Amino acid sequence: MSADTAPLSKVDSAVSGLSSSPPDKDAKGHRRASSSTTGVYNVNDLEKEGKELLIAKETQKLNWKLNTSPSTLDDKDALKKFLTTPPVKKIDLHFPLGLEVTARNLKGVTIKDALDAIHKQFKKKADDELDLPVLAGFEWDKEESWTRLKVHQKKEGAPSGGGKKKKNKGGDDDE
Repeated sequence: MSADTAPLSKVDSAVSGLSSSPPDKDAKGHRRASSSTTGVYNVNDLEKEGKELLIAKETQKLNWKLNTSPSTLDDKDALKKFLTTPPVKKIDLHFPLGLEVTARNLKGVTIKDALDAIHKQFKKKADDELDLPVLAGFEWDKEESWTRLKVHQKKEGAPSGGGKKKKNKGGDDDE
Protein backbone atom coordinates (compact mmCIF):
# COMPACT_ATOMS: atom_id res chain seq x y z
CA MET A 1 0.00 0.00 0.00
CA SER A 2 1.23 3.39 -0.80
CA ALA A 3 1.61 6.10 1.82
CA ASP A 4 -0.35 8.74 -0.13
CA THR A 5 -3.65 6.83 0.23
CA ALA A 6 -5.97 8.40 2.79
CA PRO A 7 -7.39 6.15 5.44
CA LEU A 8 -10.66 4.57 4.45
CA SER A 9 -13.79 6.03 5.94
CA LYS A 10 -17.43 5.04 5.67
CA VAL A 11 -19.30 6.86 2.97
CA ASP A 12 -22.95 7.67 3.60
CA SER A 13 -25.03 7.61 0.46
CA ALA A 14 -27.00 10.60 1.74
CA VAL A 15 -23.91 12.76 1.82
CA SER A 16 -23.38 13.02 -1.91
CA GLY A 17 -26.33 15.28 -2.68
CA LEU A 18 -29.06 12.70 -2.16
CA SER A 19 -31.49 13.68 0.54
CA SER A 20 -33.06 10.75 2.26
CA SER A 21 -33.76 12.74 5.40
CA PRO A 22 -37.40 13.46 6.22
CA PRO A 23 -38.93 16.58 4.66
CA ASP A 24 -39.18 19.84 6.57
CA LYS A 25 -41.16 19.77 9.78
CA ASP A 26 -43.62 22.26 8.26
CA ALA A 27 -44.47 20.06 5.27
CA LYS A 28 -46.11 17.15 7.09
CA GLY A 29 -48.04 14.51 5.20
CA HIS A 30 -51.78 15.01 4.75
CA ARG A 31 -53.51 14.50 8.05
CA ARG A 32 -57.24 14.04 7.99
CA ALA A 33 -59.06 16.92 9.60
CA SER A 34 -61.62 16.25 12.27
CA SER A 35 -64.89 14.87 10.94
CA SER A 36 -66.90 17.38 12.91
CA THR A 37 -68.50 20.30 11.17
CA THR A 38 -68.13 23.90 12.25
CA GLY A 39 -71.05 25.08 14.35
CA VAL A 40 -71.52 21.66 15.98
CA TYR A 41 -70.84 21.77 19.70
CA ASN A 42 -69.86 19.44 22.47
CA VAL A 43 -72.77 19.47 24.91
CA ASN A 44 -70.33 19.89 27.83
CA ASP A 45 -68.93 23.06 26.26
CA LEU A 46 -72.46 24.45 25.93
CA GLU A 47 -73.00 23.79 29.63
CA LYS A 48 -69.82 25.73 30.51
CA GLU A 49 -70.89 28.64 28.30
CA GLY A 50 -74.45 28.51 29.62
CA LYS A 51 -76.00 28.16 26.13
CA GLU A 52 -79.53 26.80 26.18
CA LEU A 53 -80.66 23.86 24.03
CA LEU A 54 -83.83 23.99 21.98
CA ILE A 55 -85.41 20.71 20.89
CA ALA A 56 -86.94 20.30 17.43
CA LYS A 57 -90.74 20.40 17.71
CA GLU A 58 -91.04 17.82 14.91
CA THR A 59 -90.27 15.04 17.40
CA GLN A 60 -93.68 15.51 19.04
CA LYS A 61 -95.56 14.96 15.78
CA LEU A 62 -93.83 11.78 14.60
CA ASN A 63 -96.07 9.24 16.40
CA TRP A 64 -93.24 6.75 16.01
CA LYS A 65 -93.35 3.31 17.63
CA LEU A 66 -90.10 2.61 19.46
CA ASN A 67 -89.78 -0.94 18.11
CA THR A 68 -90.15 0.02 14.43
CA SER A 69 -87.38 1.30 12.20
CA PRO A 70 -87.21 5.09 11.84
CA SER A 71 -87.00 4.61 8.07
CA THR A 72 -90.68 3.56 8.07
CA LEU A 73 -91.77 7.08 9.04
CA ASP A 74 -93.65 9.12 6.45
CA ASP A 75 -92.00 12.43 7.34
CA LYS A 76 -88.53 11.83 5.88
CA ASP A 77 -87.65 15.55 5.98
CA ALA A 78 -88.09 15.69 9.76
CA LEU A 79 -85.50 12.92 10.18
CA LYS A 80 -82.81 15.10 8.59
CA LYS A 81 -83.34 18.01 10.99
CA PHE A 82 -81.03 18.53 13.95
CA LEU A 83 -82.47 17.25 17.21
CA THR A 84 -81.25 20.30 19.09
CA THR A 85 -80.38 23.92 18.37
CA PRO A 86 -77.46 24.52 18.49
CA PRO A 87 -76.47 21.10 17.07
CA VAL A 88 -74.41 18.82 19.33
CA LYS A 89 -72.06 15.89 18.66
CA LYS A 90 -73.72 13.59 21.18
CA ILE A 91 -76.63 13.67 23.57
CA ASP A 92 -77.89 11.20 26.16
CA LEU A 93 -81.55 10.19 25.98
CA HIS A 94 -82.98 9.23 29.37
CA PHE A 95 -86.09 7.05 29.74
CA PRO A 96 -88.36 7.27 32.80
CA LEU A 97 -87.47 3.75 33.98
CA GLY A 98 -83.74 4.53 34.02
CA LEU A 99 -82.62 3.31 30.58
CA GLU A 100 -80.22 5.72 28.92
CA VAL A 101 -79.09 5.65 25.30
CA THR A 102 -76.65 7.98 23.57
CA ALA A 103 -77.20 9.44 20.12
CA ARG A 104 -73.95 10.45 18.36
CA ASN A 105 -73.10 12.21 15.11
CA LEU A 106 -69.97 14.34 14.67
CA LYS A 107 -71.81 16.44 12.09
CA GLY A 108 -74.63 17.14 14.56
CA VAL A 109 -77.18 14.72 16.05
CA THR A 110 -80.28 14.58 13.85
CA ILE A 111 -83.73 13.33 14.78
CA LYS A 112 -82.92 10.14 12.84
CA ASP A 113 -79.75 9.58 14.93
CA ALA A 114 -81.82 9.81 18.12
CA LEU A 115 -84.50 7.47 16.78
CA ASP A 116 -81.87 5.00 15.58
CA ALA A 117 -80.30 4.91 19.05
CA ILE A 118 -83.72 4.32 20.65
CA HIS A 119 -84.71 1.73 18.03
CA LYS A 120 -81.54 -0.24 18.69
CA GLN A 121 -82.71 -0.78 22.28
CA PHE A 122 -86.32 -1.67 21.47
CA LYS A 123 -86.20 -3.45 18.10
CA LYS A 124 -86.46 -6.93 19.63
CA LYS A 125 -89.47 -6.07 21.81
CA ALA A 126 -92.97 -7.05 20.78
CA ASP A 127 -95.73 -4.43 20.83
CA ASP A 128 -97.40 -5.95 23.89
CA GLU A 129 -94.11 -5.87 25.86
CA LEU A 130 -94.02 -2.08 25.75
CA ASP A 131 -96.30 -0.17 28.13
CA LEU A 132 -95.84 3.11 26.26
CA PRO A 133 -94.73 2.13 22.75
CA VAL A 134 -95.01 5.53 21.00
CA LEU A 135 -92.59 8.45 21.19
CA ALA A 136 -94.31 11.58 22.48
CA GLY A 137 -91.26 13.86 22.35
CA PHE A 138 -88.18 14.96 24.24
CA GLU A 139 -87.74 17.37 27.12
CA TRP A 140 -84.61 19.23 28.19
CA ASP A 141 -84.44 20.10 31.88
CA LYS A 142 -81.26 22.05 32.58
CA GLU A 143 -81.86 21.86 36.34
CA GLU A 144 -81.78 18.07 36.27
CA SER A 145 -79.04 17.46 33.70
CA TRP A 146 -77.64 19.74 31.03
CA THR A 147 -76.26 16.89 28.94
CA ARG A 148 -79.33 14.71 28.53
CA LEU A 149 -82.88 14.81 27.25
CA LYS A 150 -85.84 13.10 28.88
CA VAL A 151 -87.77 10.82 26.53
CA HIS A 152 -91.55 11.05 26.79
CA GLN A 153 -93.69 8.16 25.63
CA LYS A 154 -97.42 7.59 25.20
CA LYS A 155 -99.85 4.71 24.81
CA GLU A 156 -100.74 5.18 21.17
CA GLY A 157 -100.18 7.48 18.24
CA ALA A 158 -102.66 10.19 17.34
CA PRO A 159 -105.08 9.28 14.59
CA SER A 160 -103.62 9.98 11.18
CA GLY A 161 -106.39 12.52 10.61
CA GLY A 162 -104.36 15.09 12.55
CA GLY A 163 -105.95 14.58 15.97
CA LYS A 164 -105.16 16.89 18.87
CA LYS A 165 -103.55 14.30 21.12
CA LYS A 166 -100.12 15.89 20.74
CA LYS A 167 -98.06 16.43 23.84
CA ASN A 168 -97.01 19.95 24.75
CA LYS A 169 -93.30 20.79 24.85
CA GLY A 170 -93.13 21.26 28.63
CA GLY A 171 -94.29 17.71 29.27
CA ASP A 172 -96.70 18.88 32.01
CA ASP A 173 -99.46 16.36 31.39
CA ASP A 174 -99.53 13.25 33.49
CA GLU A 175 -97.96 10.07 32.24
